[in-house]
Amino acid sequence: MYFFLCNLSVLDIGFASVSTPKMLANLWGQSRVISLGGCMSQVFFLHFLGCTECLLYTVMAFDRYVAICHPLRYLVIMNWRVCAILTAGTWITSSFHATILTSLTFTLPYCGTNVIDYFFCDIFPVVKLACADTYVIETVSFTNVGMVPMTCFLLILMSYVRIIYSILKMNSAEGRRKAASTCASHLTVVTLFFGPSALIYTQPQLSEVLVTPVQIFGDVVSPMLNPVIYTLRNKEVKGALRKLRWGKGNLGG
Repeated sequence: MYFFLCNLSVLDIGFASVSTPKMLANLWGQSRVISLGGCMSQVFFLHFLGCTECLLYTVMAFDRYVAICHPLRYLVIMNWRVCAILTAGTWITSSFHATILTSLTFTLPYCGTNVIDYFFCDIFPVVKLACADTYVIETVSFTNVGMVPMTCFLLILMSYVRIIYSILKMNSAEGRRKAASTCASHLTVVTLFFGPSALIYTQPQLSEVLVTPVQIFGDVVSPMLNPVIYTLRNKEVKGALRKLRWGKGNLGG
């Protein structure tokens, strides 16, 4: 689990670095210009890191399934070789996914205005500037962006159906509590990830007033919350928070 969390932390740092620095620079300075290379980089890394995180959450759900449903065989099934192959597969698959989408987007002919009606470069705002038929790229991007999260979500859902079934069959209340606690953090971060993604990419007509805060939440706030969510399971962190709370209570009394 900690091996996968290490990869998740790298993804969170990368995700927050794709659009946030440029957005802050635009808010701070007077220039609203981004280079073609910078725009291509934003499109590539947004979908590369987003797809990797989506696949990684699916791998983590499988890890939780094996840990709870097959605890005695966990170390045999989820050995270091399997973990490394699964993790490398998520990064490699996502790189191909992002390369295809970025290549299709920037091989279109562009003419006229070069003003993107968004706070960073993404496929749908960019292709609006193309002076050619964008049906192919819109279809491919919507299919890829839609199919990958939907497939991952269904696999995660299947894993948790089996997990819940196994938890309900446990005779020990303590065992059920520990199993549920093990999955709580993962379920929380999955909800924070798939919620904004579903709103943005399944509702293309979403009002501009709503889409920007939802995108900022998914790109900035969610990566900041993930470390907090997982560290709250740590006994030492819980103990430190209790001491801090009690210390303030005693000071106030």
